[in-house]
Amino acid sequence: MSDGISTATRGAVFEVTIDRPKANAIDLAASRRLNQAFAAFRDDPALRVAIVTGAGERFFSPGWDLKGAAGGEQSDEDWGAGGFGGLNYPRNLDKPLIAAVNGIACGGGFEIVLGTDIIVMEEHAKFALPEINVGVLADAGTIKLRRRIPYHVAVEFLMTGRWMDAGEAKHWGLANHVVPKGQGLAKAREIAQQLTAGPPLLFPAIKQLLRHTEMVPEHAAFELHDSLDAVQKVIRSEDLKEGARAFAEKRKPVWKGK
Repeated sequence: MSDGISTATRGAVFEVTIDRPKANAIDLAASRRLNQAFAAFRDDPALRVAIVTGAGERFFSPGWDLKGAAGGEQSDEDWGAGGFGGLNYPRNLDKPLIAAVNGIACGGGFEIVLGTDIIVMEEHAKFALPEINVGVLADAGTIKLRRRIPYHVAVEFLMTGRWMDAGEAKHWGLANHVVPKGQGLAKAREIAQQLTAGPPLLFPAIKQLLRHTEMVPEHAAFELHDSLDAVQKVIRSEDLKEGARAFAEKRKPVWKGK
């Protein structure tokens, strides 16, 4: 453990846990450590999927540790290359990320959740962006939330700082799964194992194509598709041929990631 951030490897799954009692708040050192952890995951070809969660039963993370702020940390500090918590704007992170939300995720903690691809919430978990109450712009939350839920829901949530419980998050499609208390990490691990059994080259292609075509008209998106490196790797891959052979031979494919 370093700066309250612990990591563990379970096969091809990389787990990151925010463990900073009492509430898993994140100071400057912890944010930089999270950035290092996600960069290590990105750069290790043996790791396929990452899970991020919080320690304990009450908090995923409330975001910035105000003790750090009281000690002189500024909001415009160098929080790491990927921004606060490592997932605000990570570079070239084209592997799947799963959030196992075990409790309150608000402010910068919720922005970390929004930086993942698949969200598992325990039934008592809830979200908020309360920055509005202290005159602060939740910039990553403002940019990302609109892309995950309808505009009218996002703007009201941002402008009021209200709470969103797990049921509402599931209703708007923000949470993929809502599970009983204490079962979030187990569900995230179940999903991670399903993903690690899939073709390695497809996940970067999916994430790149989603990212690069997010605001692009359909016809232009298909043209852009052909220019993406990850897509071309899939088209030229041995795995593509292996998938067809396995289907014809009625067996499970053996993926090589090339």
